Amino acid sequence: MTEPEFSARGVGITRWPRSLTRAGEVRIEGGRLALLTSYGSEIDSAPVTAVRAGRPWFAGPDEAVATVNGTRYRLTLHGKGRDGGTAKASGPEQRSERPAEPEESGRFLAALKRAAGRR
Repeated sequence: MTEPEFSARGVGITRWPRSLTRAGEVRIEGGRLALLTSYGSEIDSAPVTAVRAGRPWFAGPDEAVATVNGTRYRLTLHGKGRDGGTAKASGPEQRSERPAEPEESGRFLAALKRAAGRR
């Protein structure tokens, strides 16, 4: 089995007006984007060429919006999500010492473009 081109766990997946999962998975593998629940059940999937995704002006640095099969999903990609097990205490001193690393949502959008063959 091949490695996925992109995989993120602990992703909040929302389809307005309600949350579908707070600890789901976004996976790009074999030319397809799949949105999965925390139990591994598929929420939705489509070929990457048919997916529209971006980061709207109102979204935070860890959020993206993806349209899959005509349904719009809001993805909250935590670099160190709830199930990552590496999150530190949430005190103010911990937040300011966060290391500079590429935003997870930026990595997702770049991987989606690469998989679709767009530059």
